[in-house]
Amino acid sequence: MKIIHKRIYITLIFILLLISGLGARLVQLQLVSTESFTDKNINLIEGSVKQRTQEMVVDDGRGKFEDKNGQSLTSITHNRLVLFPFLEKMKWPVQQVSEIVGMQPQELTNRLANAKTPVVITKELSHAQVEKINALKVPGVFGIPLKDERPVPLAEHLIGLEAQSKQIIEEKYSDKLKNGAIKSTTPVGISGMQRAFDEFLLPEQESKLLYHVDRLGGPMFGIDVKYTGTANPYYPVSVRTTLDLSAQELVENTLNHYKLKDGGAVLIDIKNNKVIAMASRPSINKKDPFKKQNGSDSVENRLLTPQTPGSIFKTVTAAAALEQNKIQPSFTYNCDKSIYGNNVEEDHQKGQLTFEESFAQSCNATFAHLAKEMIISNPDIIEQYADKLGLLQPVGWTGDVFHFEHFKQFLGEKSGRVWTNDREKKVPNAVAQTAIGQLDVKVTPLAVANMMATIARGGEKKQVKAVDALDYKNNTSLYTFKEHELKGDTINEATAASMQQLLKGVVQSEKGTGRRFQTLPYEVAGKSGTAEINVKADIVNKWFAGYFPADDPKYAMVVVDLNTKSAISPTNSVFYDIVKGMYDLNTR
Repeated sequence: MKIIHKRIYITLIFILLLISGLGARLVQLQLVSTESFTDKNINLIEGSVKQRTQEMVVDDGRGKFEDKNGQSLTSITHNRLVLFPFLEKMKWPVQQVSEIVGMQPQELTNRLANAKTPVVITKELSHAQVEKINALKVPGVFGIPLKDERPVPLAEHLIGLEAQSKQIIEEKYSDKLKNGAIKSTTPVGISGMQRAFDEFLLPEQESKLLYHVDRLGGPMFGIDVKYTGTANPYYPVSVRTTLDLSAQELVENTLNHYKLKDGGAVLIDIKNNKVIAMASRPSINKKDPFKKQNGSDSVENRLLTPQTPGSIFKTVTAAAALEQNKIQPSFTYNCDKSIYGNNVEEDHQKGQLTFEESFAQSCNATFAHLAKEMIISNPDIIEQYADKLGLLQPVGWTGDVFHFEHFKQFLGEKSGRVWTNDREKKVPNAVAQTAIGQLDVKVTPLAVANMMATIARGGEKKQVKAVDALDYKNNTSLYTFKEHELKGDTINEATAASMQQLLKGVVQSEKGTGRRFQTLPYEVAGKSGTAEINVKADIVNKWFAGYFPADDPKYAMVVVDLNTKSAISPTNSVFYDIVKGMYDLNTR
Protein backbone atom coordinates (compact mmCIF):
# COMPACT_ATOMS: atom_id res chain seq x y z
CA MET A 1 0.00 0.00 0.00
CA LYS A 2 2.83 2.38 0.88
CA ILE A 3 4.42 1.62 -2.49
CA ILE A 4 1.19 2.61 -4.30
CA HIS A 5 0.95 5.89 -2.35
CA LYS A 6 4.58 6.66 -3.14
CA ARG A 7 3.96 6.11 -6.86
CA ILE A 8 0.91 8.39 -6.72
CA TYR A 9 2.96 11.15 -5.05
CA ILE A 10 5.72 10.82 -7.63
CA THR A 11 3.19 10.95 -10.43
CA LEU A 12 1.54 14.03 -8.94
CA ILE A 13 4.89 15.75 -8.48
CA PHE A 14 5.79 14.94 -12.09
CA ILE A 15 2.44 16.35 -13.29
CA LEU A 16 2.92 19.51 -11.19
CA LEU A 17 6.43 19.98 -12.59
CA LEU A 18 5.11 19.47 -16.11
CA ILE A 19 2.32 22.00 -15.57
CA SER A 20 4.81 24.45 -14.03
CA GLY A 21 7.11 23.98 -17.00
CA LEU A 22 4.29 24.54 -19.47
CA GLY A 23 3.21 27.61 -17.50
CA ALA A 24 6.73 28.99 -17.54
CA ARG A 25 6.94 28.31 -21.27
CA LEU A 26 3.63 30.09 -21.79
CA VAL A 27 4.90 33.11 -19.81
CA GLN A 28 8.04 33.14 -21.95
CA LEU A 29 6.05 32.95 -25.18
CA GLN A 30 3.37 35.49 -24.28
CA LEU A 31 5.18 37.93 -22.00
CA VAL A 32 8.96 37.60 -22.08
CA SER A 33 10.20 36.63 -25.56
CA THR A 34 7.31 37.92 -27.64
CA GLU A 35 9.53 39.89 -30.01
CA SER A 36 12.82 37.97 -29.88
CA PHE A 37 12.11 34.26 -29.51
CA THR A 38 15.20 31.97 -29.68
CA ASP A 39 18.61 33.04 -30.94
CA LYS A 40 17.01 33.75 -34.33
CA ASN A 41 15.03 36.65 -32.79
CA ILE A 42 11.68 35.45 -34.08
CA ASN A 43 8.90 37.99 -33.48
CA LEU A 44 6.02 35.87 -32.12
CA ILE A 45 3.54 38.75 -32.09
CA GLU A 46 4.31 39.51 -35.71
CA GLY A 47 4.00 35.82 -36.57
CA SER A 48 0.63 35.45 -34.87
CA VAL A 49 -0.70 38.52 -36.66
CA LYS A 50 0.45 37.08 -39.99
CA GLN A 51 -1.47 33.89 -39.26
CA ARG A 52 -4.65 35.92 -38.80
CA THR A 53 -4.26 38.35 -41.68
CA GLN A 54 -4.18 38.34 -45.43
CA GLU A 55 -2.18 41.21 -46.85
CA MET A 56 -1.02 42.83 -50.04
CA VAL A 57 1.93 45.19 -50.37
CA VAL A 58 0.84 48.26 -52.33
CA ASP A 59 4.16 50.12 -52.04
CA ASP A 60 7.51 48.95 -50.66
CA GLY A 61 8.19 52.40 -49.19
CA ARG A 62 11.50 52.94 -50.98
CA GLY A 63 12.12 56.37 -52.49
CA LYS A 64 11.33 56.82 -56.18
CA PHE A 65 12.98 58.26 -59.29
CA GLU A 66 11.03 60.81 -61.29
CA ASP A 67 11.69 62.72 -64.48
CA LYS A 68 11.93 66.52 -64.49
CA ASN A 69 8.11 66.77 -64.72
CA GLY A 70 7.42 64.44 -61.80
CA GLN A 71 6.60 61.32 -63.86
CA SER A 72 7.88 58.01 -62.53
CA LEU A 73 10.83 56.56 -64.43
CA THR A 74 10.65 53.10 -62.90
CA SER A 75 6.95 52.28 -62.71
CA ILE A 76 3.57 52.81 -64.32
CA THR A 77 0.41 53.14 -62.21
CA HIS A 78 -2.63 51.12 -63.29
CA ASN A 79 -6.05 50.71 -61.69
CA ARG A 80 -6.52 47.01 -60.84
CA LEU A 81 -9.10 44.71 -59.31
CA VAL A 82 -7.80 42.92 -56.20
CA LEU A 83 -9.51 39.81 -54.80
CA PHE A 84 -8.62 38.30 -51.43
CA PRO A 85 -8.31 34.47 -51.18
CA PHE A 86 -11.11 33.98 -48.63
CA LEU A 87 -13.67 34.90 -51.33
CA GLU A 88 -13.38 31.33 -52.62
CA LYS A 89 -15.07 30.09 -49.41
CA MET A 90 -17.94 32.55 -49.31
CA LYS A 91 -20.74 33.93 -51.44
CA TRP A 92 -19.96 37.23 -53.08
CA PRO A 93 -21.53 39.17 -55.98
CA VAL A 94 -19.21 37.79 -58.64
CA GLN A 95 -21.77 38.43 -61.40
CA GLN A 96 -22.04 42.10 -60.46
CA VAL A 97 -18.26 42.54 -60.24
CA SER A 98 -17.71 40.75 -63.55
CA GLU A 99 -20.19 43.10 -65.30
CA ILE A 100 -18.35 46.16 -63.96
CA VAL A 101 -14.89 44.98 -65.06
CA GLY A 102 -16.08 43.39 -68.33
CA MET A 103 -14.99 39.82 -67.61
CA GLN A 104 -16.75 36.47 -67.38
CA PRO A 105 -17.64 35.38 -63.81
CA GLN A 106 -15.85 32.08 -64.40
CA GLU A 107 -12.61 33.95 -65.15
CA LEU A 108 -12.71 35.59 -61.73
CA THR A 109 -13.56 32.43 -59.80
CA ASN A 110 -10.88 30.47 -61.64
CA ARG A 111 -8.27 33.01 -60.56
CA LEU A 112 -9.30 32.51 -56.92
CA ALA A 113 -9.00 28.73 -57.02
CA ASN A 114 -6.46 27.58 -54.41
CA ALA A 115 -5.07 31.14 -54.06
CA LYS A 116 -3.00 31.72 -50.91
CA THR A 117 -2.34 35.44 -51.43
CA PRO A 118 -4.45 38.32 -52.80
CA VAL A 119 -5.09 37.99 -56.54
CA VAL A 120 -4.46 40.96 -58.85
CA ILE A 121 -6.55 40.98 -62.03
CA THR A 122 -4.24 42.54 -64.62
CA LYS A 123 -6.97 44.09 -66.77
CA GLU A 124 -6.69 47.87 -66.41
CA LEU A 125 -9.73 49.64 -64.99
CA SER A 126 -11.01 53.15 -65.47
CA HIS A 127 -11.48 55.51 -62.56
CA ALA A 128 -15.27 55.08 -62.89
CA GLN A 129 -14.95 51.26 -62.71
CA VAL A 130 -12.84 51.53 -59.55
CA GLU A 131 -15.48 53.74 -57.93
CA LYS A 132 -18.27 51.29 -58.81
CA ILE A 133 -16.34 48.30 -57.43
CA ASN A 134 -15.53 50.02 -54.15
CA ALA A 135 -19.09 51.28 -53.83
CA LEU A 136 -20.24 47.65 -53.57
CA LYS A 137 -18.36 47.42 -50.23
CA VAL A 138 -17.76 43.70 -50.66
CA PRO A 139 -15.22 42.31 -48.15
CA GLY A 140 -12.08 41.31 -50.02
CA VAL A 141 -12.97 43.04 -53.32
CA PHE A 142 -11.12 46.26 -54.07
CA GLY A 143 -10.32 48.54 -56.97
CA ILE A 144 -6.98 50.21 -56.27
CA PRO A 145 -4.15 51.93 -58.15
CA LEU A 146 -1.08 49.67 -58.26
CA LYS A 147 2.42 50.39 -59.54
CA ASP A 148 3.87 47.99 -62.09
CA GLU A 149 7.47 47.93 -63.28
CA ARG A 150 7.88 49.38 -66.74
CA PRO A 151 7.87 46.59 -69.35
CA VAL A 152 10.89 48.24 -71.00
CA PRO A 153 13.26 49.69 -68.36
CA LEU A 154 14.24 53.34 -68.82
CA ALA A 155 17.79 54.60 -68.17
CA GLU A 156 18.43 51.35 -66.30
CA HIS A 157 22.22 51.79 -66.12
CA LEU A 158 21.93 55.39 -64.92
CA ILE A 159 19.20 54.67 -62.36
CA GLY A 160 20.72 51.33 -61.39
CA LEU A 161 19.43 48.32 -59.49
CA GLU A 162 18.16 47.57 -56.01
CA ALA A 163 18.40 44.13 -54.42
CA GLN A 164 18.65 42.37 -51.09
CA SER A 165 22.22 42.48 -49.79
CA LYS A 166 22.83 41.45 -46.20
CA GLN A 167 26.51 42.37 -46.64
CA ILE A 168 25.79 45.99 -47.66
CA ILE A 169 23.25 46.42 -44.86
CA GLU A 170 25.66 45.09 -42.23
CA GLU A 171 28.50 47.26 -43.57
CA LYS A 172 26.60 50.52 -44.12
CA TYR A 173 23.49 50.35 -41.97
CA SER A 174 24.37 48.32 -38.87
CA ASP A 175 22.82 50.95 -36.58
CA LYS A 176 19.52 50.96 -38.50
CA LEU A 177 19.55 47.16 -38.45
CA LYS A 178 20.05 47.02 -34.67
CA ASN A 179 17.30 49.52 -33.86
CA GLY A 180 14.84 47.81 -36.22
CA ALA A 181 14.58 50.67 -38.72
CA ILE A 182 15.39 48.20 -41.53
CA LYS A 183 15.66 44.44 -41.88
CA SER A 184 18.45 42.31 -43.30
CA THR A 185 16.08 41.63 -46.22
CA THR A 186 15.41 45.31 -47.00
CA PRO A 187 16.39 46.01 -50.64
CA VAL A 188 19.33 48.42 -51.09
CA GLY A 189 20.95 50.06 -54.09
CA ILE A 190 23.69 47.99 -55.72
CA SER A 191 24.46 50.10 -58.80
CA GLY A 192 23.89 53.49 -60.45
CA MET A 193 21.88 56.20 -58.71
CA GLN A 194 20.05 53.58 -56.65
CA ARG A 195 23.40 53.04 -54.93
CA ALA A 196 24.54 56.69 -54.97
CA PHE A 197 21.32 57.95 -53.34
CA ASP A 198 20.64 54.82 -51.26
CA GLU A 199 20.70 56.49 -47.84
CA PHE A 200 17.98 58.91 -48.97
CA LEU A 201 15.86 56.14 -50.50
CA LEU A 202 15.74 53.59 -47.66
CA PRO A 203 12.12 52.76 -46.77
CA GLU A 204 10.54 53.64 -43.44
CA GLN A 205 7.50 51.38 -43.78
CA GLU A 206 5.69 49.38 -46.44
CA SER A 207 2.16 50.39 -47.47
CA LYS A 208 -0.21 47.42 -47.27
CA LEU A 209 -3.82 46.35 -47.50
CA LEU A 210 -4.57 44.13 -44.47
CA TYR A 211 -7.61 41.93 -43.86
CA HIS A 212 -8.15 39.94 -40.65
CA VAL A 213 -9.37 36.37 -41.04
CA ASP A 214 -10.56 33.63 -38.67
CA ARG A 215 -8.81 30.32 -38.07
CA LEU A 216 -10.40 28.83 -41.22
CA GLY A 217 -9.24 31.71 -43.39
CA GLY A 218 -12.63 33.38 -43.65
CA PRO A 219 -13.18 37.13 -43.15
CA MET A 220 -13.85 38.45 -39.67
CA PHE A 221 -16.95 40.51 -40.31
CA GLY A 222 -17.09 43.83 -38.56
CA ILE A 223 -13.33 44.29 -39.08
CA ASP A 224 -12.83 46.29 -42.27
CA VAL A 225 -9.80 46.25 -44.53
CA LYS A 226 -6.94 48.32 -43.16
CA TYR A 227 -4.42 50.40 -45.04
CA THR A 228 -1.09 50.58 -43.23
CA GLY A 229 1.68 52.88 -44.30
CA THR A 230 3.92 55.62 -43.09
CA ALA A 231 2.09 58.68 -41.78
CA ASN A 232 5.28 60.70 -42.13
CA PRO A 233 4.55 63.65 -44.47
CA TYR A 234 8.18 63.78 -45.59
CA TYR A 235 9.06 60.21 -46.51
CA PRO A 236 9.64 58.42 -48.80
CA VAL A 237 11.84 60.88 -50.66
CA SER A 238 11.71 61.23 -54.45
CA VAL A 239 14.81 61.78 -56.58
CA ARG A 240 13.83 64.39 -59.17
CA THR A 241 16.13 63.68 -62.09
CA THR A 242 16.88 65.93 -65.05
CA LEU A 243 15.63 63.29 -67.49
CA ASP A 244 12.70 63.96 -69.80
CA LEU A 245 10.46 60.89 -70.00
CA SER A 246 9.49 61.46 -73.63
CA ALA A 247 13.09 62.05 -74.73
CA GLN A 248 14.29 59.02 -72.77
CA GLU A 249 11.67 56.80 -74.43
CA LEU A 250 12.71 58.20 -77.82
CA VAL A 251 16.37 57.32 -77.24
CA GLU A 252 15.59 53.85 -75.84
CA ASN A 253 13.22 53.01 -78.71
CA THR A 254 15.69 54.22 -81.34
CA LEU A 255 18.54 52.12 -79.94
CA ASN A 256 16.24 49.11 -79.80
CA HIS A 257 14.97 49.70 -83.35
CA TYR A 258 18.50 49.67 -84.78
CA LYS A 259 19.58 46.83 -82.47
CA LEU A 260 22.65 48.68 -81.18
CA LYS A 261 24.29 46.00 -79.03
CA ASP A 262 27.22 47.72 -77.30
CA GLY A 263 27.48 51.46 -76.63
CA GLY A 264 24.63 53.91 -76.27
CA ALA A 265 23.52 57.52 -76.51
CA VAL A 266 23.46 60.54 -74.23
CA LEU A 267 21.53 63.78 -74.77
CA ILE A 268 22.37 66.96 -72.80
CA ASP A 269 20.53 70.27 -72.39
CA ILE A 270 23.26 72.74 -73.36
CA LYS A 271 22.06 75.78 -71.41
CA ASN A 272 22.12 74.16 -67.97
CA ASN A 273 24.21 71.06 -68.74
CA LYS A 274 21.59 68.55 -67.62
CA VAL A 275 21.20 65.02 -68.96
CA ILE A 276 17.87 64.78 -70.77
CA ALA A 277 18.31 61.15 -71.81
CA MET A 278 20.93 58.46 -71.35
CA ALA A 279 20.77 54.84 -72.48
CA SER A 280 23.58 52.28 -72.36
CA ARG A 281 23.81 48.91 -74.07
CA PRO A 282 23.88 45.95 -73.59
CA SER A 283 20.86 45.78 -71.30
CA ILE A 284 21.42 44.66 -67.70
CA ASN A 285 21.32 40.94 -67.07
CA LYS A 286 18.85 41.02 -64.14
CA LYS A 287 19.58 37.40 -63.13
CA ASP A 288 23.33 38.01 -62.92
CA PRO A 289 24.00 41.78 -63.24
CA PHE A 290 27.72 41.49 -62.57
CA LYS A 291 28.30 38.77 -65.15
CA LYS A 292 30.91 39.80 -67.70
CA GLN A 293 29.74 40.70 -71.21
CA ASN A 294 32.43 41.75 -73.71
CA GLY A 295 34.81 42.01 -70.76
CA SER A 296 32.53 44.29 -68.71
CA ASP A 297 29.73 43.85 -66.15
CA SER A 298 26.27 44.21 -67.68
CA VAL A 299 25.55 46.92 -65.07
CA GLU A 300 28.47 48.99 -66.35
CA ASN A 301 27.31 52.22 -67.95
CA ARG A 302 29.24 52.40 -71.23
CA LEU A 303 28.69 56.17 -71.38
CA LEU A 304 30.73 56.64 -68.19
CA THR A 305 33.53 54.30 -69.27
CA PRO A 306 36.55 55.49 -71.31
CA GLN A 307 36.47 54.36 -74.95
CA THR A 308 38.84 54.87 -77.88
CA PRO A 309 37.44 57.94 -79.70
CA GLY A 310 39.12 57.93 -83.11
CA SER A 311 38.51 61.07 -85.18
CA ILE A 312 36.21 62.60 -82.55
CA PHE A 313 39.50 63.53 -80.86
CA LYS A 314 40.52 65.69 -83.84
CA THR A 315 38.32 68.31 -82.17
CA VAL A 316 41.02 68.61 -79.48
CA THR A 317 43.88 68.81 -81.99
CA ALA A 318 41.97 71.41 -84.01
CA ALA A 319 41.25 73.58 -80.93
CA ALA A 320 44.93 73.49 -79.95
CA ALA A 321 46.07 74.41 -83.45
CA LEU A 322 43.60 77.31 -83.66
CA GLU A 323 44.47 78.75 -80.25
CA GLN A 324 48.20 78.36 -80.88
CA ASN A 325 47.88 80.20 -84.25
CA LYS A 326 49.15 77.22 -86.25
CA ILE A 327 46.52 77.57 -89.00
CA GLN A 328 47.21 79.34 -92.29
CA PRO A 329 43.92 79.79 -94.20
CA SER A 330 45.38 79.21 -97.67
CA PHE A 331 47.72 76.37 -96.71
CA THR A 332 46.76 72.90 -97.92
CA TYR A 333 47.67 69.43 -96.64
CA ASN A 334 48.32 66.35 -98.72
CA CYS A 335 45.43 64.06 -97.84
CA ASP A 336 46.58 61.34 -100.22
CA LYS A 337 49.11 60.44 -97.53
CA SER A 338 48.65 58.46 -94.31
CA ILE A 339 49.73 59.74 -90.90
CA TYR A 340 53.06 57.97 -91.50
CA GLY A 341 53.67 59.64 -94.87
CA ASN A 342 52.71 56.65 -97.02
CA ASN A 343 50.22 56.77 -99.87
CA VAL A 344 46.72 55.70 -98.80
CA GLU A 345 44.50 53.46 -100.90
CA GLU A 346 43.12 55.18 -103.98
CA ASP A 347 39.50 55.12 -102.79
CA HIS A 348 40.58 56.92 -99.58
CA GLN A 349 42.61 59.66 -101.26
CA LYS A 350 41.23 63.18 -100.80
CA GLY A 351 43.85 65.32 -102.55
CA GLN A 352 45.07 68.68 -101.23
CA LEU A 353 42.76 70.07 -98.54
CA THR A 354 42.69 73.20 -96.40
CA PHE A 355 42.40 72.94 -92.62
CA GLU A 356 38.61 73.48 -92.74
CA GLU A 357 38.19 70.92 -95.52
CA SER A 358 40.41 68.48 -93.63
CA PHE A 359 38.19 68.73 -90.56
CA ALA A 360 34.98 68.32 -92.58
CA GLN A 361 36.31 65.29 -94.47
CA SER A 362 38.30 63.94 -91.49
CA CYS A 363 41.73 63.88 -93.14
CA ASN A 364 44.13 62.07 -90.79
CA ALA A 365 47.32 63.46 -92.31
CA THR A 366 46.42 67.08 -91.52
CA PHE A 367 45.99 66.52 -87.79
CA ALA A 368 49.01 64.24 -87.51
CA HIS A 369 51.08 67.02 -89.14
CA LEU A 370 49.71 69.71 -86.81
CA ALA A 371 50.23 67.63 -83.65
CA LYS A 372 53.84 66.78 -84.54
CA GLU A 373 54.52 70.45 -85.20
CA MET A 374 52.95 71.66 -81.92
CA ILE A 375 54.43 69.02 -79.64
CA ILE A 376 58.00 70.08 -80.51
CA SER A 377 57.59 73.32 -78.56
CA ASN A 378 55.13 71.96 -75.98
CA PRO A 379 55.19 68.19 -75.26
CA ASP A 380 52.00 68.48 -73.17
CA ILE A 381 49.96 70.43 -75.70
CA ILE A 382 47.52 67.63 -76.55
CA GLU A 383 46.85 66.80 -72.89
CA GLN A 384 46.37 70.46 -72.04
CA TYR A 385 43.66 70.97 -74.66
CA ALA A 386 41.98 67.66 -73.89
CA ASP A 387 41.72 68.94 -70.33
CA LYS A 388 40.52 72.39 -71.45
CA LEU A 389 37.69 70.65 -73.26
CA GLY A 390 36.87 68.53 -70.20
CA LEU A 391 37.89 65.11 -71.53
CA LEU A 392 40.35 64.02 -68.85
CA GLN A 393 38.51 64.52 -65.55
CA PRO A 394 35.12 63.14 -64.50
CA VAL A 395 32.50 65.66 -65.64
CA GLY A 396 29.52 64.47 -63.57
CA TRP A 397 28.16 66.54 -60.69
CA THR A 398 30.29 66.30 -57.54
CA GLY A 399 29.96 68.24 -54.29
CA ASP A 400 29.26 68.12 -50.58
CA VAL A 401 25.71 67.04 -49.68
CA PHE A 402 24.97 67.20 -45.94
CA HIS A 403 27.58 64.94 -44.31
CA PHE A 404 28.55 63.32 -47.62
CA GLU A 405 31.79 64.84 -48.88
CA HIS A 406 32.47 64.65 -52.62
CA PHE A 407 29.04 63.16 -53.31
CA LYS A 408 28.85 61.88 -56.91
CA GLN A 409 25.69 61.70 -58.97
CA PHE A 410 27.40 59.41 -61.51
CA LEU A 411 28.87 56.48 -59.60
CA GLY A 412 31.43 54.59 -61.63
CA GLU A 413 32.35 57.50 -63.92
CA LYS A 414 35.98 57.14 -65.00
CA SER A 415 38.62 59.69 -66.06
CA GLY A 416 39.91 59.98 -69.60
CA ARG A 417 43.54 59.78 -70.72
CA VAL A 418 45.80 60.78 -73.59
CA TRP A 419 49.10 59.02 -72.86
CA THR A 420 50.15 56.01 -70.81
CA ASN A 421 53.86 56.60 -71.44
CA ASP A 422 55.37 60.11 -71.61
CA ARG A 423 58.29 58.82 -73.70
CA GLU A 424 55.89 58.39 -76.64
CA LYS A 425 55.52 62.16 -76.86
CA LYS A 426 58.93 62.09 -78.54
CA VAL A 427 57.93 59.38 -81.03
CA PRO A 428 56.47 60.99 -84.21
CA ASN A 429 54.32 57.99 -85.15
CA ALA A 430 52.89 57.82 -81.61
CA VAL A 431 52.10 61.56 -81.72
CA ALA A 432 50.42 61.09 -85.12
CA GLN A 433 48.21 58.29 -83.79
CA THR A 434 47.33 60.25 -80.66
CA ALA A 435 46.33 63.33 -82.72
CA ILE A 436 43.57 61.32 -84.39
CA GLY A 437 42.34 59.62 -81.20
CA GLN A 438 44.13 56.29 -81.48
CA LEU A 439 46.96 54.57 -79.55
CA ASP A 440 46.31 55.15 -75.80
CA VAL A 441 43.62 57.85 -76.05
CA LYS A 442 40.43 57.00 -74.18
CA VAL A 443 37.55 59.28 -73.21
CA THR A 444 34.03 58.74 -71.91
CA PRO A 445 31.03 59.42 -74.20
CA LEU A 446 29.58 61.64 -71.43
CA ALA A 447 32.74 63.77 -71.47
CA VAL A 448 32.56 64.00 -75.29
CA ALA A 449 28.94 65.20 -75.08
CA ASN A 450 30.03 67.71 -72.46
CA MET A 451 32.84 68.88 -74.78
CA MET A 452 30.28 69.57 -77.51
CA ALA A 453 28.12 71.50 -75.04
CA THR A 454 31.17 73.49 -73.90
CA ILE A 455 32.00 74.50 -77.48
CA ALA A 456 28.35 75.38 -78.18
CA ARG A 457 28.32 77.66 -75.07
CA GLY A 458 31.40 79.52 -76.27
CA GLY A 459 33.90 77.73 -74.01
CA GLU A 460 32.01 77.80 -70.70
CA LYS A 461 32.72 74.58 -68.76
CA LYS A 462 30.16 73.05 -66.40
CA GLN A 463 29.66 69.81 -64.51
CA VAL A 464 26.93 67.59 -65.93
CA LYS A 465 23.85 67.03 -63.76
CA ALA A 466 21.51 64.04 -63.75
CA VAL A 467 19.55 65.04 -60.61
CA ASP A 468 17.99 68.42 -59.85
CA ALA A 469 16.66 67.84 -56.35
CA LEU A 470 15.62 65.48 -53.58
CA ASP A 471 11.95 66.10 -52.77
CA TYR A 472 9.97 65.21 -49.67
CA LYS A 473 6.64 63.41 -50.08
CA ASN A 474 4.79 66.69 -49.49
CA ASN A 475 6.63 68.17 -52.53
CA THR A 476 8.90 70.44 -50.50
CA SER A 477 12.61 70.22 -51.22
CA LEU A 478 15.09 68.31 -49.09
CA TYR A 479 18.10 69.32 -51.19
CA THR A 480 18.65 71.15 -54.49
CA PHE A 481 21.73 70.46 -56.61
CA LYS A 482 23.07 73.77 -57.86
CA GLU A 483 25.08 74.21 -61.06
CA HIS A 484 28.83 73.70 -60.64
CA GLU A 485 31.59 74.85 -62.93
CA LEU A 486 34.02 72.24 -64.20
CA LYS A 487 37.46 73.00 -62.81
CA GLY A 488 40.41 74.03 -64.95
CA ASP A 489 41.19 76.27 -67.90
CA THR A 490 39.03 76.34 -71.01
CA ILE A 491 39.37 77.44 -74.63
CA ASN A 492 38.79 81.12 -75.34
CA GLU A 493 35.65 82.48 -77.02
CA ALA A 494 37.39 83.04 -80.36
CA THR A 495 38.57 79.43 -80.47
CA ALA A 496 35.08 78.22 -79.52
CA ALA A 497 33.56 80.32 -82.33
CA SER A 498 36.02 78.87 -84.85
CA MET A 499 35.28 75.34 -83.61
CA GLN A 500 31.56 75.98 -84.06
CA GLN A 501 32.18 76.81 -87.72
CA LEU A 502 34.33 73.71 -88.19
CA LEU A 503 31.66 71.47 -86.65
CA LYS A 504 28.99 73.01 -88.90
CA GLY A 505 31.22 72.34 -91.90
CA VAL A 506 31.24 68.60 -91.18
CA VAL A 507 27.51 68.58 -91.99
CA GLN A 508 27.18 71.48 -94.44
CA SER A 509 30.16 70.58 -96.64
CA GLU A 510 29.38 68.66 -99.83
CA LYS A 511 31.94 66.02 -98.86
CA GLY A 512 31.62 66.32 -95.09
CA THR A 513 31.40 63.10 -93.09
CA GLY A 514 28.11 64.32 -91.56
CA ARG A 515 26.45 65.49 -94.80
CA ARG A 516 23.64 62.96 -94.28
CA PHE A 517 22.25 65.23 -91.56
CA GLN A 518 21.61 68.10 -94.01
CA THR A 519 18.02 66.90 -94.49
CA LEU A 520 17.10 67.14 -90.80
CA PRO A 521 14.64 69.83 -89.62
CA TYR A 522 17.27 70.92 -87.07
CA GLU A 523 20.64 72.03 -88.45
CA VAL A 524 23.37 69.87 -86.90
CA ALA A 525 27.00 70.65 -86.07
CA GLY A 526 29.24 67.76 -85.11
CA LYS A 527 32.08 65.35 -85.72
CA SER A 528 32.21 61.72 -86.78
CA GLY A 529 34.74 59.21 -85.51
CA THR A 530 35.89 55.71 -86.39
CA ALA A 531 38.38 54.22 -83.94
CA GLU A 532 40.27 51.11 -84.97
CA ILE A 533 40.03 48.46 -82.23
CA ASN A 534 41.06 45.31 -84.13
CA VAL A 535 42.40 46.02 -87.63
CA LYS A 536 42.54 42.37 -88.77
CA ALA A 537 38.94 41.71 -87.75
CA ASP A 538 37.76 45.15 -88.94
CA ILE A 539 36.40 45.92 -85.46
CA VAL A 540 35.88 49.62 -84.69
CA ASN A 541 34.18 52.09 -82.35
CA LYS A 542 31.82 54.20 -84.45
CA TRP A 543 30.90 57.68 -83.13
CA PHE A 544 28.95 60.77 -83.98
CA ALA A 545 29.03 63.68 -81.55
CA GLY A 546 27.49 67.08 -82.03
CA TYR A 547 24.86 69.64 -81.09
CA PHE A 548 21.67 71.09 -82.57
CA PRO A 549 20.18 73.42 -83.72
CA ALA A 550 23.56 74.63 -84.94
CA ASP A 551 22.77 78.37 -84.87
CA ASP A 552 20.80 78.30 -81.62
CA PRO A 553 22.27 75.35 -79.68
CA LYS A 554 19.88 73.56 -77.33
CA TYR A 555 21.05 69.94 -77.26
CA ALA A 556 24.40 68.18 -77.33
CA MET A 557 24.43 64.49 -78.17
CA VAL A 558 26.78 61.53 -78.57
CA VAL A 559 25.93 58.20 -80.13
CA VAL A 560 28.57 55.46 -80.00
CA ASP A 561 28.55 51.90 -81.30
CA LEU A 562 31.37 49.92 -79.67
CA ASN A 563 33.25 46.90 -80.98
CA THR A 564 31.32 46.80 -84.23
CA LYS A 565 32.05 46.62 -87.95
CA SER A 566 32.14 50.03 -89.60
CA ALA A 567 30.08 48.98 -92.61
CA ILE A 568 27.09 47.83 -90.54
CA SER A 569 27.14 50.34 -87.68
CA PRO A 570 23.83 52.19 -87.16
CA THR A 571 25.47 55.17 -85.38
CA ASN A 572 24.47 57.82 -87.92
CA SER A 573 20.96 56.40 -88.30
CA VAL A 574 20.46 56.50 -84.53
CA PHE A 575 21.74 60.09 -84.34
CA TYR A 576 19.53 61.10 -87.29
CA ASP A 577 16.34 59.61 -85.86
CA ILE A 578 16.86 61.05 -82.37
CA VAL A 579 17.38 64.57 -83.76
CA LYS A 580 14.24 64.22 -85.88
CA GLY A 581 12.37 62.80 -82.90
CA MET A 582 13.38 65.73 -80.69
CA TYR A 583 12.12 68.13 -83.36
CA ASP A 584 8.79 66.30 -83.42
CA LEU A 585 8.53 66.37 -79.61
CA ASN A 586 9.23 70.10 -79.51
CA THR A 587 6.81 71.06 -82.29
CA ARG A 588 3.85 68.74 -81.72
